[in-house]
Amino acid sequence: MKDFAAIDFETANGQRTSVCSVGVVVVRDGEVCDTFYSLIRPRPNYYSRFTTAIHGLTYEDTAEAPDFAEVWREVAPRIEGLPLVAHNSPFDEGCLRAAFDLYGMPYPGYTFYCTCRASRRVFGRQLPNHQLHTVSAACGFDLEHHHHALADAEACARIALKIL
Repeated sequence: MKDFAAIDFETANGQRTSVCSVGVVVVRDGEVCDTFYSLIRPRPNYYSRFTTAIHGLTYEDTAEAPDFAEVWREVAPRIEGLPLVAHNSPFDEGCLRAAFDLYGMPYPGYTFYCTCRASRRVFGRQLPNHQLHTVSAACGFDLEHHHHALADAEACARIALKIL
Protein backbone atom coordinates (compact mmCIF):
# COMPACT_ATOMS: atom_id res chain seq x y z
CA MET A 1 0.00 0.00 0.00
CA LYS A 2 1.59 3.25 -1.16
CA ASP A 3 -1.29 5.76 -0.98
CA PHE A 4 -3.27 6.12 2.25
CA ALA A 5 -3.92 8.32 5.26
CA ALA A 6 -3.03 7.09 8.74
CA ILE A 7 -5.37 8.48 11.39
CA ASP A 8 -5.51 8.45 15.16
CA PHE A 9 -8.05 9.85 17.60
CA GLU A 10 -7.76 10.44 21.31
CA THR A 11 -10.94 10.63 23.37
CA ALA A 12 -11.83 12.61 26.47
CA ASN A 13 -13.90 9.90 28.12
CA GLY A 14 -15.48 6.53 27.42
CA GLN A 15 -17.81 7.89 24.74
CA ARG A 16 -16.66 7.44 21.14
CA THR A 17 -18.08 10.87 20.31
CA SER A 18 -15.68 12.53 22.74
CA VAL A 19 -12.79 12.89 20.28
CA CYS A 20 -10.45 15.50 21.73
CA SER A 21 -7.57 15.31 19.25
CA VAL A 22 -6.84 13.93 15.82
CA GLY A 23 -3.62 13.20 13.98
CA VAL A 24 -3.46 12.49 10.25
CA VAL A 25 -0.46 11.44 8.16
CA VAL A 26 -0.99 11.39 4.39
CA VAL A 27 1.19 9.02 2.37
CA ARG A 28 1.41 9.18 -1.42
CA ASP A 29 3.74 7.02 -3.51
CA GLY A 30 5.11 5.58 -0.28
CA GLU A 31 6.22 8.95 1.10
CA VAL A 32 4.73 11.11 3.83
CA CYS A 33 3.53 14.22 2.05
CA ASP A 34 1.25 15.89 4.61
CA THR A 35 0.53 15.84 8.33
CA PHE A 36 -2.26 17.41 10.33
CA TYR A 37 -2.95 17.68 14.05
CA SER A 38 -5.70 19.44 15.93
CA LEU A 39 -7.23 19.54 19.33
CA ILE A 40 -11.01 19.13 19.26
CA ARG A 41 -13.61 20.31 21.78
CA PRO A 42 -15.17 16.97 22.73
CA ARG A 43 -18.82 16.09 23.16
CA PRO A 44 -19.64 15.32 25.86
CA ASN A 45 -17.12 17.82 27.12
CA TYR A 46 -15.62 16.20 30.19
CA TYR A 47 -12.45 14.20 30.78
CA SER A 48 -12.17 10.99 32.73
CA ARG A 49 -9.13 10.49 34.95
CA PHE A 50 -8.33 7.36 32.94
CA THR A 51 -8.13 9.10 29.57
CA THR A 52 -6.23 12.09 30.93
CA ALA A 53 -3.73 9.67 32.48
CA ILE A 54 -3.23 8.09 29.04
CA HIS A 55 -2.83 11.15 26.82
CA GLY A 56 -2.40 14.04 29.25
CA LEU A 57 -5.14 16.22 27.76
CA THR A 58 -7.60 18.04 30.05
CA TYR A 59 -10.73 20.15 29.76
CA GLU A 60 -8.60 23.30 29.82
CA ASP A 61 -6.62 22.11 26.79
CA THR A 62 -9.70 21.86 24.58
CA ALA A 63 -12.19 24.31 26.09
CA GLU A 64 -11.53 26.80 23.27
CA ALA A 65 -10.70 24.23 20.57
CA PRO A 66 -12.82 23.93 17.42
CA ASP A 67 -15.55 21.31 17.34
CA PHE A 68 -15.33 18.12 15.28
CA ALA A 69 -17.24 19.48 12.27
CA GLU A 70 -14.87 22.44 11.96
CA VAL A 71 -11.77 20.26 12.27
CA TRP A 72 -13.11 17.71 9.79
CA ARG A 73 -13.52 20.45 7.16
CA GLU A 74 -9.72 20.71 7.27
CA VAL A 75 -9.13 16.95 7.29
CA ALA A 76 -11.56 15.85 4.56
CA PRO A 77 -9.79 17.42 1.55
CA ARG A 78 -6.44 15.99 2.70
CA ILE A 79 -7.73 12.40 2.75
CA GLU A 80 -10.17 12.49 -0.15
CA GLY A 81 -10.04 9.28 -2.18
CA LEU A 82 -7.58 7.59 0.18
CA PRO A 83 -8.11 4.51 2.33
CA LEU A 84 -7.63 5.14 6.04
CA VAL A 85 -5.23 3.16 8.19
CA ALA A 86 -5.35 2.97 11.98
CA HIS A 87 -3.83 0.81 14.68
CA ASN A 88 -6.87 -0.94 16.16
CA SER A 89 -9.05 0.51 13.42
CA PRO A 90 -12.39 -0.51 15.02
CA PHE A 91 -11.74 2.12 17.70
CA ASP A 92 -10.81 4.95 15.32
CA GLU A 93 -13.49 4.07 12.78
CA GLY A 94 -16.01 3.88 15.63
CA CYS A 95 -14.99 7.34 16.82
CA LEU A 96 -15.24 8.75 13.31
CA ARG A 97 -18.67 7.24 12.67
CA ALA A 98 -19.95 8.36 16.09
CA ALA A 99 -18.75 11.92 15.55
CA PHE A 100 -20.28 12.08 12.07
CA ASP A 101 -23.57 10.82 13.52
CA LEU A 102 -23.47 13.25 16.47
CA TYR A 103 -22.95 16.22 14.16
CA GLY A 104 -25.55 15.03 11.64
CA MET A 105 -22.94 14.73 8.92
CA PRO A 106 -23.37 12.10 6.18
CA TYR A 107 -20.67 9.46 6.57
CA PRO A 108 -18.62 9.16 3.35
CA GLY A 109 -17.97 5.43 3.70
CA TYR A 110 -14.22 5.54 4.32
CA THR A 111 -12.38 2.24 3.88
CA PHE A 112 -10.28 1.33 6.92
CA TYR A 113 -7.28 -0.97 7.23
CA CYS A 114 -5.93 -2.09 10.59
CA THR A 115 -2.21 -2.27 11.33
CA CYS A 116 -2.90 -4.16 14.57
CA ARG A 117 -4.62 -7.00 12.67
CA ALA A 118 -1.88 -6.89 10.05
CA SER A 119 0.74 -7.15 12.79
CA ARG A 120 -0.90 -10.28 14.16
CA ARG A 121 -0.78 -11.83 10.68
CA VAL A 122 2.80 -10.77 9.91
CA PHE A 123 4.51 -11.12 13.29
CA GLY A 124 2.26 -13.62 15.09
CA ARG A 125 3.93 -14.77 18.29
CA GLN A 126 7.27 -13.18 17.44
CA LEU A 127 6.12 -10.11 19.42
CA PRO A 128 5.07 -10.11 23.08
CA ASN A 129 1.98 -8.06 22.11
CA HIS A 130 0.70 -6.07 19.17
CA GLN A 131 0.40 -2.67 20.84
CA LEU A 132 1.37 0.32 18.76
CA HIS A 133 4.70 1.00 20.46
CA THR A 134 5.71 -2.67 20.24
CA VAL A 135 4.84 -3.01 16.56
CA SER A 136 6.40 0.31 15.61
CA ALA A 137 9.66 -0.76 17.29
CA ALA A 138 9.53 -4.06 15.39
CA CYS A 139 9.16 -2.03 12.18
CA GLY A 140 12.15 0.16 13.04
CA PHE A 141 10.24 3.27 14.13
CA ASP A 142 10.85 4.88 17.54
CA LEU A 143 7.51 6.08 18.90
CA GLU A 144 8.61 8.79 21.32
CA HIS A 145 5.27 10.45 22.19
CA HIS A 146 2.83 7.55 22.44
CA HIS A 147 -0.81 8.67 22.81
CA HIS A 148 -0.21 11.97 21.06
CA ALA A 149 -2.55 11.63 18.08
CA LEU A 150 -0.04 12.83 15.48
CA ALA A 151 2.81 10.71 16.84
CA ASP A 152 0.55 7.66 16.88
CA ALA A 153 -0.67 8.37 13.33
CA GLU A 154 2.94 8.66 12.17
CA ALA A 155 3.84 5.35 13.83
CA CYS A 156 0.82 3.75 12.18
CA ALA A 157 1.89 5.11 8.78
CA ARG A 158 5.41 3.72 9.23
CA ILE A 159 3.98 0.33 10.21
CA ALA A 160 1.61 0.34 7.22
CA LEU A 161 4.47 1.09 4.84
CA LYS A 162 6.34 -1.95 6.19
CA ILE A 163 3.60 -4.57 6.51
CA LEU A 164 0.50 -3.62 4.50
